[in-house]
Amino acid sequence: MKKENRKTDKKVSAKSDAADGLRELFIDELKDIIYAERALVKALPKMAKNASEPKLVAAIEEHVRVTEGQIDRLDQIFELLGESNRGKKCDAMEGLIKEGESILEDTQPGSVRDAGIISASQKIEHYEIASYGTLVAFAKTLGQDEVVVLLEATLAEEKEADALLTDSAYNAINFDAADEEQD
Repeated sequence: MKKENRKTDKKVSAKSDAADGLRELFIDELKDIIYAERALVKALPKMAKNASEPKLVAAIEEHVRVTEGQIDRLDQIFELLGESNRGKKCDAMEGLIKEGESILEDTQPGSVRDAGIISASQKIEHYEIASYGTLVAFAKTLGQDEVVVLLEATLAEEKEADALLTDSAYNAINFDAADEEQD
């Protein structure tokens, strides 16, 4: 017989200002992702500074520029929707950034750290892909065609960044890190 976990089985009461419609949830999620992107722009230079593989450094630095463009796109979206672009703390991104910082502290400089940076970066990309995919679906449902185009552009960039990281990891960095262990 399964023992009930009363804390997790409990119904959650909504806050008084909780979203009660899809548009409100959509705006709330946009505020979450713009906060996340702004936090990422601040965190990525530290990752680049701690990477040793020149192509990885260049990829991270390029992603800073891409992310700045994504923030500009989000600002456009907020303007189109007639909403404030004030972000809402994104606990997920804060946790992912913190995890990335831990990887830097827990690895020696070199290819093993680079592999860790890629790991942390891909976790961030996957979070962003999930977020933008959801936002695209919400925007389509709400008939926000201009917003859909902007969000789909960002989603494509996030998928491209993920593919680049996978390619970097598999074609060089992970093998270099494995070779370091054998030396």
